[in-house]
Amino acid sequence: MTKNVGFIGTGNMGAAIIKGMAGDDNLNVLGFDLNKTALGLLAEETGLTKMDTARDLAKESDYIVLCVKPQHAATVLEEIAPELDESKCIVSIAAGLTVSSLKDSSENRCPIVRVMPNTPALVNAGVFAVCLDDTHISEEQNSFAREMFKPLGDVYILAESQFDTFTGVIGSGPAYVFYFMEAMIESAVSLGLPREPATKMVEKLFEGSTKLAQESDFHVSELREMVTSPGGTTVQALVHLDRTATRANIIDAVRESYERSVELGQK
Repeated sequence: MTKNVGFIGTGNMGAAIIKGMAGDDNLNVLGFDLNKTALGLLAEETGLTKMDTARDLAKESDYIVLCVKPQHAATVLEEIAPELDESKCIVSIAAGLTVSSLKDSSENRCPIVRVMPNTPALVNAGVFAVCLDDTHISEEQNSFAREMFKPLGDVYILAESQFDTFTGVIGSGPAYVFYFMEAMIESAVSLGLPREPATKMVEKLFEGSTKLAQESDFHVSELREMVTSPGGTTVQALVHLDRTATRANIIDAVRESYERSVELGQK
């Protein structure tokens, strides 16, 4: 049986999910976005059905994927609430918004699935946390929510109590990786390498190191030790990182992100 999946918000993440669903004959994808030009281009690329209003979309959809800024979510949910009932399911990727707050904004009319993606989903290499804590989620809705993001990466079913930790480590994680990549590139440039090849070298360094970690039977600590010869260049660098508490600063930075996520969820 064909399911109608409607997206309110078709920006980067919404568009990535839509593209991941493209070609599935069991799904009919609908979209609404204030940016009509971008929505039209996405419709041409993926075949989605453009909707004039969020409420029209909610009326026609079995699953309503909320891909708006957190500060806009309550207004959108209040608008579409008259079209909601137990046969429909809201899937929210709005950061920081709890199931409870989403249910309040939608007048508790339908089940809520909360999802936290990260940006590598844009290249089908994301990590998704999916919360199925809402006891009103049907078996069919549960199954659909587990499967819908798999074309875009790895999916983990987590209790909502674990979402702030996931956000601090994985949701915010790509920024930490890019931050470190930037520093590596700048160090290469400062030591005389041209920027373009330095950038490509660092990108390959991260790609290769990740591939090695994924495919090796060794723990990442053991892989680090393989590069760290006694009295060599690598240990000199690592001693400096330890002396300046880099590892502790990374742990503290993740905690800052975690605490901010907790704070946003309480507003």
